[in-house]
Amino acid sequence: VQLQASGGGFVQAGGSLRLSCAPVGRSFTTHRMGWFRLAPGKEREFVGTINWSDSSTDYADSVKGRFTISGESARNTVYLQMNRLKPEDTAVYYCAAGGYFNDYANLKSSRAYDYWGRGTQVTVSS
Repeated sequence: VQLQASGGGFVQAGGSLRLSCAPVGRSFTTHRMGWFRLAPGKEREFVGTINWSDSSTDYADSVKGRFTISGESARNTVYLQMNRLKPEDTAVYYCAAGGYFNDYANLKSSRAYDYWGRGTQVTVSS
């Protein structure tokens, strides 16, 4: 399974970007998709997740109220709307999907996801 993230770019602080993630090639079944990010010199960080079973979402505290996850479960396509961006949001953003048999409960952990996209760069200037 391959995932392709897109929509990254360069934006000034306070601006907005919308990331998209969709599978490439064959279809697959997943119960959850999420976004993580990796900034230079830092560890990979959970950003947000969506559970297809009930469309529930969860976010890291650092983005809560600014970022919104949505998606189309039938197409396993997920979006990340990022508003009021800050320089500290600068990172490579990765989308991820859990395998059908992955029932790891903590959706903020990378262990809940089996498939990862290549990432898209988001740069926020001050």
